[in-house]
Amino acid sequence: MSRDHHFADLVLTGGPVYTVDPARSWATAVAVRDGRIVVVGHEHDVAHLIGADTEVVDLAGKLLLPGFQDAHVHAVLGGATMRSCDLHQLETAPDYVEAVAAYAAAHPDRPWITGGGWSMEAFPGGTPHRELLDAVVPDRPVALPNRDGHGVWANSRALEIAGITADTPDPADGRIERDADGTPTGMLQEGAADLVTRHIPAADEEELYQGLLEGQRYLHGFGITGWQDAAVGPGFGHGDVYSAYLTASERGTLTARVRAAQWWDREGGLEQLPLFFARRDEASAVGAGRFSAGSVKMMLDGIAENHTAAMLEPYLDGCGCSSGASGLDFIDPEKLAGFVSELDAEGFQVHFHALGDRAVRLALDAVEEAQRRNGRRRNRHHLAHLQVVHPDDIPRFRELGATANMQPLWAMHEQQMDELTIPFLGERRAGWQYPFGSLARSGAMLAAGSDWSVSTPDVMLGVSVAVNRRGTEPGDKVLVPEERIDLGTAIAAYTAGSARVNHLDAVTGSIETGKLADLVVLDRDPFAGPALAIGETRVLRTYVEGELVHAAQ
Repeated sequence: MSRDHHFADLVLTGGPVYTVDPARSWATAVAVRDGRIVVVGHEHDVAHLIGADTEVVDLAGKLLLPGFQDAHVHAVLGGATMRSCDLHQLETAPDYVEAVAAYAAAHPDRPWITGGGWSMEAFPGGTPHRELLDAVVPDRPVALPNRDGHGVWANSRALEIAGITADTPDPADGRIERDADGTPTGMLQEGAADLVTRHIPAADEEELYQGLLEGQRYLHGFGITGWQDAAVGPGFGHGDVYSAYLTASERGTLTARVRAAQWWDREGGLEQLPLFFARRDEASAVGAGRFSAGSVKMMLDGIAENHTAAMLEPYLDGCGCSSGASGLDFIDPEKLAGFVSELDAEGFQVHFHALGDRAVRLALDAVEEAQRRNGRRRNRHHLAHLQVVHPDDIPRFRELGATANMQPLWAMHEQQMDELTIPFLGERRAGWQYPFGSLARSGAMLAAGSDWSVSTPDVMLGVSVAVNRRGTEPGDKVLVPEERIDLGTAIAAYTAGSARVNHLDAVTGSIETGKLADLVVLDRDPFAGPALAIGETRVLRTYVEGELVHAAQ
């Protein structure tokens, strides 16, 4: 609380301030009292609010923005991975093997070696072999999800525990990669990974809680003050993180604003609703305005790199001919619209994983059917990933009020895109990838997220790719240049757009008088510099309700 109610607790001045408020986009000073913004203006507007105890921050020309919100992230699991065998910062197969060996040697008491974060592009065809792990950990099971979380690399001991042999059939929602003689290689795609991961001892509640604190600290370092956790529930194979959020809420250690997307078990149906109701009510009672659970996550398909993303037409094979395979539907398309309509009627927001163009169409069809049955409600359904969107479906986002939840960092040429994706989509569909510009021009609402720990939660790096559609190295090619968006639109997606998806737009997402003082100070003004330098921007300070939760060292 303010020590003198007349004066501000915090004044940030010497702007620029980009407010993301359409009524007043720019200012140079902001005053905060009791956790809320009391003045947005210029130096003379805040001078009378500066008292002896007011903290005054000179922005010195550095940009002040609303706090970023990540609309699709796995904060607890990302933090927990950082505390285990974390491979995210490494790039090559030898580095991965060396790190696994070192971790196993340093933790002889761990019955399983877990963690993950390896990149598909480090291995031929994107599929590592069990023998690499067997060479360094032959006596204990190893199970390491890849960076996108859609596959697991396992050693022979893990396959043995799971009973996976040459005679084990592929599950309906996944694939066991095999050597020429049918022997499993140790690479398990999508639902096949569950054959192994179900045997991993569940993380205890304290481990998950510590993972949340680590993830929260890390996300605050990128200016992120709120997020939607995209997989909260007992049906998600990596652990139910719900208890971590409740514990943090009860202990007062949750400094971010979090909306939980409760995991829809794709093998189940509407019998899941009582748990969803109970957790929504409990989170509302305990969350103290920081934690809610009014969303449900429905994972409709997989990813393009392993050909499990659901496509309207088949993938191409290595020769450029139709493969006959068009991906997987993880939820029965005949039942999807009914499920979504019931969730919508009960006031839940549906957060879709929809990566292929068939999955996108099925999600939009389901939202349309829910509106036909229930009328247009305020649940704010959103579709995440949107790698391939058929042009006919672009205008439907605006028509249906469905938000396009983009992960911008993926919209660029890199090895995984150029070797594992484009050749199997073909030129026509490759040009439909990540159509952010088309969506924005059509009037669709945009939100943005990272999918961390799949990819870095560095917001300004994501903004850079949204604006440039390329990396920063000389000679980097632009991926579908007409789908670039401007800097203001990209920032709005990570602030006002994501706040809207999180049902927090009444109190956050822009710098306006009366809103909560969730703020981020950058180390420069990216509007004033070259577009290719946007990704170099770093966060100096992050505030939640005027309290400093991150300061750069």
